[in-house]
Amino acid sequence: MCVIDKKVVTLVYGCQMSERDAQTLREISVREGYTSSEDPNTADLIIINTCCVRESAENKILGKIGELKKLKEKNPNLKIAITGCMVQQPGALERLRKRAPHVDIWTGTHNLHDFARQLKTAERSGKSAEVWPEAGGTTESVPLAEKGKLKANVNIMYGCDNYCTYCIVPYVRGRERSRPAEEILAEIEALAESGCREVTLLGQNVNSYGRDLASGPDFSALLREADKISGLLRVRFTTSHPKDLSDDLIDTLAGGRHLCHHIHLPVQAGSDRILRRMNRKYTREYYLNRVRAIRERLPGSSLSTDIIVGFPGETEEDFSQTLAVVRQVHYSQAFTFMFSRRSGTPAFALPDQVPLEVKKRRLQELMRVQNEESLKWRQNMLGKTWEVLVEGPSKSNPERLVGRTRGNEVVVFSGTRDLSGQLVSVKAEEANSWTLFGELA
Repeated sequence: MCVIDKKVVTLVYGCQMSERDAQTLREISVREGYTSSEDPNTADLIIINTCCVRESAENKILGKIGELKKLKEKNPNLKIAITGCMVQQPGALERLRKRAPHVDIWTGTHNLHDFARQLKTAERSGKSAEVWPEAGGTTESVPLAEKGKLKANVNIMYGCDNYCTYCIVPYVRGRERSRPAEEILAEIEALAESGCREVTLLGQNVNSYGRDLASGPDFSALLREADKISGLLRVRFTTSHPKDLSDDLIDTLAGGRHLCHHIHLPVQAGSDRILRRMNRKYTREYYLNRVRAIRERLPGSSLSTDIIVGFPGETEEDFSQTLAVVRQVHYSQAFTFMFSRRSGTPAFALPDQVPLEVKKRRLQELMRVQNEESLKWRQNMLGKTWEVLVEGPSKSNPERLVGRTRGNEVVVFSGTRDLSGQLVSVKAEEANSWTLFGELA
């Protein structure tokens, strides 16, 4: 009997939730008889899980879809699947299908769990295109997609209710829907039993977890329960909306055994006027008060952030206020972006769009200031010993190991590979804006 070894390759664009979705799609494919691979040239199925938060991401994805046409011409049996947020946008499916007729499967964010059925349909008849207009429940179709890995992402909720004026996410991922706590905790326990030592709890706004459930814990209570699970060494989470960051959550982190002292707290802008136009629902002073509360209860904790420059109507004074916040907060890391117009969002039609050359200049200035702050942050860590979870050999230098502190700082140091998955003490001796370098203490 001849057994055909079918290979699946997954390509992912966007956030950690997009990465988690891609892992789910890969595992569904494996259960349907495919073997996971990294080589598109020998693949029988290529899945691209997409992002539509910024125009630059869409352009990269469209370019990649175009490239795959050549592989399809070489191998007519190759199946190509395009999934995720970009497909879910209103009216996108018809437009994309006309642009890329060589694609076999199209599916949005709301019906990813139904991918096995679409895959079978495409294998039988050649094509399958379905995008559900609304989201259903919250049950994970493959809750253990990352089983056996050192680190894993766990979805605790889907969707978003905040409707920031620049953001397409609520329109492509739906309203907030929380998974039952017992389901989440059971998944984490199974991951820990399989060898996972660090989990990251994912949601567009984890701070609002549980509000849509008739009964059950809020996010702080969920963290306390996750902290009790045997075998875990680290618990992280992202993303945390500033308007919902409670004192109870800060106290929970302070009292946790395995809860990481790192909070990703997107500020987006430092000007109250721009924050109002963004519909962020907090002021500059409120945000800085939350930062002060974190610093008081979690001394030494690290903060990272997201910042958008060139939002419609942003003046030089507005931008200077953003720079002032960056200098005041001392972020360990910042993800910085130029404003990208997304059709279907309120900000798309706002007047006073900022010229591209101004946005580019402001982005470069912001990156320069943040790189200085990142370097200062890591230089202040020199000479001290830090607890590091060893992830394995460094990609840039396989002769050394790489790991992360509880504050999510990357640390490169000398050591043997058998330390992977363990907590070790490393003395920080050198630093740049992104990485610490040290030796085992």
